[in-house]
Amino acid sequence: MHSDSFKEDTNRDKMMHDIEKEVVRQLFSMQDLEYKAFHAKLIPNVEKEAIIGVRTPVLRKYAKEFNKTGKAEEFILILPHRYYEENNLHAFILEQIKDFDRCVREVERFLPYVDNWATCDMMAPKVFQKNLPKLLQKIKIWLNSDNTYTVRFAIEMLMKYYLDEQYDMEYPQMVAQVCSDEYYINMMIAWYFATALAKQYDSILPFIENKCLKTWTHNKAIQKAVESRRIPVEQKKYLKTLKIK
Repeated sequence: MHSDSFKEDTNRDKMMHDIEKEVVRQLFSMQDLEYKAFHAKLIPNVEKEAIIGVRTPVLRKYAKEFNKTGKAEEFILILPHRYYEENNLHAFILEQIKDFDRCVREVERFLPYVDNWATCDMMAPKVFQKNLPKLLQKIKIWLNSDNTYTVRFAIEMLMKYYLDEQYDMEYPQMVAQVCSDEYYINMMIAWYFATALAKQYDSILPFIENKCLKTWTHNKAIQKAVESRRIPVEQKKYLKTLKIK
């Protein structure tokens, strides 16, 4: 019995290994070296050797095709991945899961392996938008994570789904309360408040006027807001006066 179980595990491991090798071969067949050199500069905390150089639209198309083969189910069981594009492919496969609870489980299993802002920010499962009350409960948990990109992902979800019809003053308060020395978390906080200023100016402005954020994050939020085309010139002029020197 134990022997049969061992054989099953060995065969499963071999199949998963073969799927990963197949995926990597496909990714290298889509390689764009010029894009690799350019993109590597945008994600400096990822080793250049781990970047193949596949443009995002090409990778998204491959993810849809790969998902139809049935092998994607096995691929997402393989963690950690070696290549940056494997992680992005993983994220794009998760986006296509239609069952909310299963999608959340897979996202939570994947997030500890996310090691850069780009992979984190490009993942937005379609099923999330249809389950915003349930998603909010998960976001509250993710905000308290010790993992940089889990927290960043939580803030990104609040920015993406809860600044329009679903907006509530509780949400920017949740983001403002995040305390971290991590650059990629504080950058996302700044991005959140800049976007929130564009969408909910009157209720977000007091967070800036009352200096509720760390100095660096406060100033970065203002900078991003001033650079935005969605904020009127007069509001930009006033925001500039609120910079902390």
